[in-house]
Amino acid sequence: MGSALKSATVAFLVAGEGAEQSELQQPWQAVINEGGRPVLVSPAKDKVQLFEHLDRGDTQQVDVPVGEARVQDYVGLVLPGGVANPDQLRTSGEAVAFVRGFFDAGKPVAAICHAPWALIEAGVINGRTVTSWPSLRTDIKNAGGTWVDEEVVECSGGPNTLITSRKPQDLPAFSAKFIQVFAQAE
Repeated sequence: MGSALKSATVAFLVAGEGAEQSELQQPWQAVINEGGRPVLVSPAKDKVQLFEHLDRGDTQQVDVPVGEARVQDYVGLVLPGGVANPDQLRTSGEAVAFVRGFFDAGKPVAAICHAPWALIEAGVINGRTVTSWPSLRTDIKNAGGTWVDEEVVECSGGPNTLITSRKPQDLPAFSAKFIQVFAQAE
């Protein structure tokens, strides 16, 4: 067990259902393994339904409703993917405002797979270099971003550092990179 995060609190934002289970659970465990404290933030009030692609997976208890979450309480934000998850998040004004708040505060954000949809809705992609699930390429370009096909991308060309990855197979590189960046942000 490492201590890179030295008990730093990391927000994970997911919708009430549709988050890709591995994209929540593996980064969550990485935060714990590095001495950090992960916190599940959601528009859902009690628990979220995770998915393994299109099949129902585990449920997980919500720690803080998004309307009560405060950006200043977290060292950074992790946005897991899953097709339905970011699509639902971008319809929640509170969730979009929470995402935008990390950029406004200059705090790092990590997003994987379809999660950049929430970033597009928050208006924070313009001028940024990111990766994602390939089907988001046009959406990212239309929002003013530069899309690249790489395992993990760290973009510091904005008010904060943005870490993005494409898919569950990228999780080891994704987790290692955001842990490194979040540890420097403390």
